[in-house]
Amino acid sequence: MKATYKLMIFAILLSSVSFAQQNNTSTYKKRVLDNTEAEFLTSYYNQDGSNASVTGGIGSEKLNDFTPTVVVSVPLNDDDVLTIDAGISTYSSASSSNLNPFDRTIKVPKSSTTVITSASKGTTKTITKYAKVSSPTPWAASSGASRADIWGNITGSYAHSSNSRNTIWDADLSLSHEFDYNSLGLGVGLTQLLNDKNTTLGLSANVYLDKWNPKYPTELHWYLLGNKSLNSNYFQGVPIYNQNGTEIDKTGNTTTVWNPLNYSFIQNTSRNSYSASFSFSQILNKNAQFSIFFDVVKQQGWLSNPMQRVYFGDVENFYIGNPATIPNYTSRSNNDVFQLADDMERLPSSRLKLPIGMNFNYYLNETFVLRTYYRYYTDDWGIKSNTANIEIPIKISPKWTVYPSYRYYDQTAADYFAPYEQNLSTSKYYTSDYDLSKFNSNQYGFGFGYTDVFASWHLWGLGLKNIDLKYYNYKRSTGLNASIITAGIKFILD
Repeated sequence: MKATYKLMIFAILLSSVSFAQQNNTSTYKKRVLDNTEAEFLTSYYNQDGSNASVTGGIGSEKLNDFTPTVVVSVPLNDDDVLTIDAGISTYSSASSSNLNPFDRTIKVPKSSTTVITSASKGTTKTITKYAKVSSPTPWAASSGASRADIWGNITGSYAHSSNSRNTIWDADLSLSHEFDYNSLGLGVGLTQLLNDKNTTLGLSANVYLDKWNPKYPTELHWYLLGNKSLNSNYFQGVPIYNQNGTEIDKTGNTTTVWNPLNYSFIQNTSRNSYSASFSFSQILNKNAQFSIFFDVVKQQGWLSNPMQRVYFGDVENFYIGNPATIPNYTSRSNNDVFQLADDMERLPSSRLKLPIGMNFNYYLNETFVLRTYYRYYTDDWGIKSNTANIEIPIKISPKWTVYPSYRYYDQTAADYFAPYEQNLSTSKYYTSDYDLSKFNSNQYGFGFGYTDVFASWHLWGLGLKNIDLKYYNYKRSTGLNASIITAGIKFILD
């Protein structure tokens, strides 16, 4: 989830643990968490569009993702809580499939044979024989051996509260793995409550030490492994066509054959991220609460995605497949031809991100609560963005709440982005990833929640604390559409 999918990536918000106040008139100290809590979360994400980055800014963005997660919080004593968060993401995507589009085959009629099925009645039957032929296309939704993958993550966090419950520090360790990526994360945080707990200050720092296990577009991979020969490995016996649909002489000069001069394998496979966060929250009165946050994020290493193709506008185009379909290459009707990449995405080896945001929540009455959020973001790649979100929880009974919401987002394009066939081979950096393009998006959501702080309903010895179910519809100005369903259920272990 990749790039983007991972482009889009939308996370489930976990329920937070509330910290009880100390009774100053008694030696009794209330525990931070009375009982072990187990939360089961899941989400289903579906998207489609026409600007896949793995196929150079055009092609199917079809993706389906299912992510179940389990979160268990265990009180170690009065002051300390250990939380384990484990989840997997199983997904199928056109992007993964089209890393190697050339293993896609379809059945086509080969011949028809008429046979007699009943000699006495003289009835006949026509049997059509089929043959499998290679049918590469950027518009295949999901096919081939690499169409589905699994991402896994486990995070352990430890939190300690002081006797006054005014100081909380925490630390966490996370591990995640995907077929082409591994990540190790470390984090520490400090929260300080002041002014009779009406003011909250937070500081945190995180480090992610990541490593690529790079997977490359098939044609570029075999090009270098075959010592740049178009008559070895995968290319042996496979015709290559130019823009006019004419088969090229593979031994011709570099101006008439496919020759990705800029291409090379990754040498530095590390990708590290360092972040520091500051937050301030203030209860203004019995109805209103305000908070502000500020982050500094520095990334270093290989920040490009080696799976993502780039096509240059200043070099010749070459194809494998059916030459008659080349004029319709960018149409979804293209079912059997694929353009050979000029290079993979290349981006700077460092990036500085600076988001700043605020929340304002207001209790209107026993039925309505207003929750608002705004964030401004800028980075040294040229992207600036605005995010605004509003949610109005409506309490329809003591235990049931509905959650209508709306989210707006816009951003400018990165300095290195250009659509399909509009990057230049003379540039140092280039990408056709539409997550880095200029766009705006709208997201509408609706959900409901059930909450019982006393966990009076039990199932197999588990007390049900809350249930949440939400649906979101997402539309991007580039044509990408997505639907997201999230669900969560929390139990208390008696």
